[in-house]
Amino acid sequence: MEPLKHECGIAIIRLRKPLEYYKQKYGTWQYGLNKLYLMMEKQHNRGQEGTGISCVKLEADAGEEYMFRERALGSSAITEIFAKIHNVYRQYYTTQQLNDVAYVKKNVPFAGELYMGHLRYSTTGRSGISFVHPFLRRNNWRAKNLCICGNFNMTNVNEVFADITSKGQHPRIYSDTYIMLEQIGHRLDRESERLFIEAQQMQLTGTDITHYIEEHIQMENVLGTSAPMWDGGYVVCGQTGSGETFAMRDPWGIRPAFYYYDDEILVVASERPVIQTAFGLEFDQVSELQPGQAVISSKRGDVRFAQILPAADNKACSFERIYFSRGSDQAIYQERKALGRQLLSPILASVNKDIDHTVFSFIPNTAEVAFYGMLDAFKEYVNELKVKAIEQLDHTPTHEELTKILSCRIRSEKIAWKDIKLRTFITESHSRNDLAAHVYDITYGSLRPHVDNLVIIDDSIVRGTTLRESIIRILDRLHPKKIVIVSSSPQVRYPDYYGIDMSKMSEFIAFRAAIELLREAGKESLLKEVYKECKEQVDRYDTLFATDLDAAVKYKREMRNCVKRIYEPFTQEQIAAQMVRMFRSPEIESDIEIVFQSLDGLHKACPNHPGDWYFSGDYPTPGGVRLVNQAYIDWYEGNVNELSPYLHFEEEE
Repeated sequence: MEPLKHECGIAIIRLRKPLEYYKQKYGTWQYGLNKLYLMMEKQHNRGQEGTGISCVKLEADAGEEYMFRERALGSSAITEIFAKIHNVYRQYYTTQQLNDVAYVKKNVPFAGELYMGHLRYSTTGRSGISFVHPFLRRNNWRAKNLCICGNFNMTNVNEVFADITSKGQHPRIYSDTYIMLEQIGHRLDRESERLFIEAQQMQLTGTDITHYIEEHIQMENVLGTSAPMWDGGYVVCGQTGSGETFAMRDPWGIRPAFYYYDDEILVVASERPVIQTAFGLEFDQVSELQPGQAVISSKRGDVRFAQILPAADNKACSFERIYFSRGSDQAIYQERKALGRQLLSPILASVNKDIDHTVFSFIPNTAEVAFYGMLDAFKEYVNELKVKAIEQLDHTPTHEELTKILSCRIRSEKIAWKDIKLRTFITESHSRNDLAAHVYDITYGSLRPHVDNLVIIDDSIVRGTTLRESIIRILDRLHPKKIVIVSSSPQVRYPDYYGIDMSKMSEFIAFRAAIELLREAGKESLLKEVYKECKEQVDRYDTLFATDLDAAVKYKREMRNCVKRIYEPFTQEQIAAQMVRMFRSPEIESDIEIVFQSLDGLHKACPNHPGDWYFSGDYPTPGGVRLVNQAYIDWYEGNVNELSPYLHFEEEE
């Protein structure tokens, strides 16, 4: 309903044969470049703020460029980048030259064996071309050149920054990607220098030392000395100028990564069906990179796997299954249907089991699969009712009796239609609200006014803005007896710090509803109690961080999520009812109820993706706990003047 921005999508292609091989077999040396384009377009859902690609050309002579990068901003960035590359081919090279693989290999840009692509959504508010991946670190030694991109948010950039600056580095930009680039680059330098000394001890000289370094780089050493400091959800990908390629997944499995390789190619992407579609593969041919694991390809193209960090408790992101990843994935499709099936009982209760006077629908477009699962559950429920009705007959039923029993059915309609993405050039609030009400349209005459209930399912309710300004208003025009808004996910109560643009407490309608309930119940003092607990922990961490980084990191592991106390006095149903009161405007005639998925229902539907911190507050890493406490402090201090009339207790002396 309200589009959430996801951090990123990644794509890696490592050609394991010479370019001539692909020219002969597939008719073009651009096989890798073309596949990269296809993989990125298939992941367009994961990032539309900016796009970048990189390429490494193996065995270039001195004085020839061997690392290429192109970046662009906007939702059409993929098309812009690849069009620019092909325009260069058309303008500066003849057809004969482009058909000569030897010439191409030596002279043409983006004609290489290593490709990497990235699609970006910002979750930090930072934008501009300088923040678009891949990031590139240059050096005159090929083995020390590094290009990285990733799908990640790091929660402890301050700690990594402090660590690398203590070693004498001076990063130009304070961002997680750039600092990771410098940290990994530093360790890559050390690995190269280790091999340089080793080569000298073997009496090698000149370019023989260069070749020795490039052929013996161990990215396991580089990652193994960098990754232990990382706190966050991540898939970090990289290429070196000498031909190493790698992708590493966080030890909690928060962010997803999938791969496939054979004797021709190694590919890595954020989603399984992307690889399936691009290369015509079956489900079980594509594997998932395991938590803490890295897939690495050497200069020679050999593929190996390394467990860089021990796998921690599985906290794979459940929002990937609910919302972000493409529904064409076989497993995700079934899980989203299961999410809909889990909601049978609470929906039945909300309509008093009045199936004959209920119409079912969904909010386009991401809730459609959960809608099918919900329909399946209700069809089975109605079939059970029919069987019981027939079994209870004490005589042979007449044709009319059977017809009446069998005529009971589930009524489903395409109620809501998403028309356009309205622009925000109008700043006056009333005009903006009026426009927002027309983001969706409805199918008029699709239910009986003042007679039928309308059950409409969405994948999540986060901020509630679209629900309040558009969905409820427009559905009310159909004059349903009752509108039941169903969320296939539980209540989103806490910020995310691992790659979703949810970082402020005030964004969540569930949090605002809990605050209102506390006020109504006369429990406003809890707001300040939670603030003091959060402040005590964060201040203690900050004090230690200023004097002893190791002690600060150790203390952070002991921190607890104090914000949970805000929700403890209330049931999920009480918070949902308060949301309705906040959504409702005087002109709305219909009765309204919101039904949420339970945490138990979520885990039954998505058993292999138990990461639920945005719902439960159980963060997988210490950095998440620290940041949620800081988020509450920021919210409280930003609203203290507003809150002061409600804080009915004495200040401490």
